[in-house]
Amino acid sequence: MDLEMVRYLSKLGKLNFTDDELKKAAEDMTSIIEIMDTIKEIDIVYEPIKDNHNVYLGGLRKDEPMESFPTEKILSNAVNSENCFVVPKVVE
Repeated sequence: MDLEMVRYLSKLGKLNFTDDELKKAAEDMTSIIEIMDTIKEIDIVYEPIKDNHNVYLGGLRKDEPMESFPTEKILSNAVNSENCFVVPKVVE
């Protein structure tokens, strides 16, 4: 991964790196991508019954319907009153 891509990604993540840290991050990301490329080459067959034999679901609470919070109360501090939440854009 080149330094410009790491610089761009760090800008999107609002992270500040020195030049040395950028180089180290680029090396680390390149290593991670290489590992993921190796993993993609492995032929894996998913078998749900075989793969989930250790999953224990007996300790879960009973799912019971409850009254939800009133919309007016949830949105009382919201800037936008159109029945939704507005968050800052973080991905281009």
